[in-house]
Amino acid sequence: MTEPEIKPDIMRISWGPQHPMSGQTRILLDVDGEKVHRIIADLGFTHRGIEKILENRTFLKGIIPIERMVMVDTANIGLGYVLAIEEALGVEVPERANWIRSMLCEMTRINSHLYAFGLQAEATGYFPAVFLWTTIDREVLLDLMEKLTGARWSYNFFLPGGVHHDLPEGFQEEVLEGVDYLRRRFQQYWDAMVENATFEMRCKGVAVLKKEDAIRLGATGPVLRGSGVDMDVRKDEPYAAYGDLDFKVITETAGDSMARLKVRFHEIEQSLNIIEQVANEIPGGPVKTRVPLFARAKPGEVFSRVETPRGEMGIHLFTDGGMNPYRVKINSPTLRNMYVFERLAELDEILVADLTVVINSIDPWYLDSDR
Repeated sequence: MTEPEIKPDIMRISWGPQHPMSGQTRILLDVDGEKVHRIIADLGFTHRGIEKILENRTFLKGIIPIERMVMVDTANIGLGYVLAIEEALGVEVPERANWIRSMLCEMTRINSHLYAFGLQAEATGYFPAVFLWTTIDREVLLDLMEKLTGARWSYNFFLPGGVHHDLPEGFQEEVLEGVDYLRRRFQQYWDAMVENATFEMRCKGVAVLKKEDAIRLGATGPVLRGSGVDMDVRKDEPYAAYGDLDFKVITETAGDSMARLKVRFHEIEQSLNIIEQVANEIPGGPVKTRVPLFARAKPGEVFSRVETPRGEMGIHLFTDGGMNPYRVKINSPTLRNMYVFERLAELDEILVADLTVVINSIDPWYLDSDR
């Protein structure tokens, strides 16, 4: 896109880079009064070179740094990398391990969506209580994940060939109790946010992304499904145990900020269904296949895809016969959706006061985009 001519009635202002509602990035706005004519996302404030770090770590040691990309969703991020390693090494994963992987991934998906709910409530300017609700309810999941993995945030639980260890004794019963609690709570979330007249006024019809524009601009995740596109890697190219689990791909047709929130809300319902299925129906058997600590992969390249809470993440991994990846390239969902966010002002009328709502409807995680 060509650089626009800045006319006397257009003013360019800087939003950030340390803004309470935009995080660790700077957003440049071309505005005429309250109307936003152009959005420029100035990314890169949190670049840490994770791709290059992975190239200087053995396959196993790379699992630790890649999980730092998105701390509210370390399971899905880590699984994407482990799947690429397993394909490069030609490793088979036991069925029970795949079911455990799916359960932990759905727990972190709910954790991430709850965090997004809290931020969106804050963005509307009058919902501090809802952010506290999400923080409290995330504790239920964090306690379960700590019991399973020994950690509350970064787990390093997925290993090439399976998972670190089996489910603890009594864990499935505790999971079912947590699912029942969260189902009861989400009716309160619906009443406080989606059915709330003021929240609807701030979100409904704001930053509309039509279906054809979502496809053309490369949107992914709830941003894409909120515009009516039925696309989810878990269904399109099943991995882990998703091919054996019963769940629906959630879509909305309005394409606005409210639609993207509703997609996340209903995706939590589907995640709870998946977790319940795993707890009730998980097959027996081993949970890992032995892989040498310093395994070498044959020269070649592999590509893995996983569906994170923010959308599709792809990992392109090149190997040269060594114990480390030769090259790693990560296609992160936040980077794709921030490209969409930049163009929303061209597709729909956005006011400066809408920016906090719009950006949180995208649910960016800047460490994900900057890597």
